[in-house]
Amino acid sequence: MLDAFIAYLTYERCLSKHTILGYHTDLLQLSAYLTREFQVPPEQATYKMLRTWVMHLSKEGLAHTSINRKIAAVKRFHAFLCNQKIIPTSEAERIKGLKVKKNLPKFVQEKALLRLLDSHPFPDTFEGWRARLVLELLYSTGIRLQELLQLEDKDINFYDRTIRVLGKRNKERVIPIPKHTITMIEKYRTHRQHITHTPCRLFIIPPNKPCYPFLIQKIVKQYIGHCTQVGKCSPHMLRHTFATHLLNNGADLQAIKELLGHTSLAATQVYTHNSMEKIKQVFVQAHPRA
Repeated sequence: MLDAFIAYLTYERCLSKHTILGYHTDLLQLSAYLTREFQVPPEQATYKMLRTWVMHLSKEGLAHTSINRKIAAVKRFHAFLCNQKIIPTSEAERIKGLKVKKNLPKFVQEKALLRLLDSHPFPDTFEGWRARLVLELLYSTGIRLQELLQLEDKDINFYDRTIRVLGKRNKERVIPIPKHTITMIEKYRTHRQHITHTPCRLFIIPPNKPCYPFLIQKIVKQYIGHCTQVGKCSPHMLRHTFATHLLNNGADLQAIKELLGHTSLAATQVYTHNSMEKIKQVFVQAHPRA
């Protein structure tokens, strides 16, 4: 049944490979625990068995966010079993997630980031232009790391100044990009032509291999570390920065949701907290009593 569930997630739900791997790993771990402690497969797990498993994970010191992800995986698996008429009801649905402290998304201050992108002396080499374009696209579009890695030349519309992005669950969206970013893409492609005339992706490793996630993470950490004190610099932090700066400068929350590719407005509303300082500034400037 686990194989059937993974096939369902892959071909019917069209989830990403990363998400499917996470579900698969979590359910294999649950299966091993249930076999060892109760000698039953996951589809026969009762509410009490699952509660015991959650308590076991907590005693092992696993983070509450990780435990909640595993609970979500089991709930989805049991819902699938119910739909397939394998089990009458979902025992996992009764399991409640653990409380998690919500951390606000970290972002880079606008002036510091623009100073880096506009004034930092990037090397006039293929690697230098690749690094500069990576940072520029992540900040100018707010796309995810995986979306950046999947970009191809054909996804860029130089006339309309847009890029076509394939997001989660194979949902496609079109994002506008600034004119200077288009110029930067053209300069990067000029350097890339000296390496290959038939690139497999927009971002490559010579001679013609797709970039891998760790390389992009390394680029972000190397350069963004110059303009922020945030401990962990990551590509996703530039996504948070993109959304926060848009909101600070008056963008509509619904428009930001569409640009980010969120399915729910609730996921986008977290950025309103980061904009509180901006709201306070407006209040101080506008209110007579302030």
